[in-house]
Amino acid sequence: MREGGLVQIALFAALVAALGLLPPLPFLFGVPLTAQSLGVMLTGVLLGPRRAFLALALFLFAVALGAPLLSGGRGGLGVFAGPTAGFALGFAPAAAATGYLMQALHRLPVFAAALLASLGGGVLVLYACGIPGLHWTTGMEWAAASQAVLVFVPGDLLKAVLTAFVVQGLARARPGTGKGKANC
Repeated sequence: MREGGLVQIALFAALVAALGLLPPLPFLFGVPLTAQSLGVMLTGVLLGPRRAFLALALFLFAVALGAPLLSGGRGGLGVFAGPTAGFALGFAPAAAATGYLMQALHRLPVFAAALLASLGGGVLVLYACGIPGLHWTTGMEWAAASQAVLVFVPGDLLKAVLTAFVVQGLARARPGTGKGKANC
């Protein structure tokens, strides 16, 4: 891997960490809306599957070592045993899936490709990891765990749209990168 790729991986790991420093916003019914899943989506669409996975794996490694990088200043191995463990562990596969989808949708306009990639990877794949984690760590029934996360869907849809706008803006700022390609 070239030096530029390593720098991108480190920068996007730092971006996700920085988004964890933002205070959670109260959303529906007092459920906090965090910004780190926005970082997962941006990392995937901008770095592609391999680098996005590595960036989020680096982020999770730092969290496991005790760095308080998750929303609310959480870090250490204990976070991987709590109710949000599935979501945290899902960051890397969700970013990789987002990157893969962005590349697969390269024929679409960049806004549409980024939106669909963010929805598929940054929402569906992340929830596919988070719901089982919630089920296993809390003992909730599958249906109850699925219903419990529904309150986060509007915020995640908003983050997917925001990601698409950011990526479209970056693509316009760098013409010639092509429609729908990762690494805008």
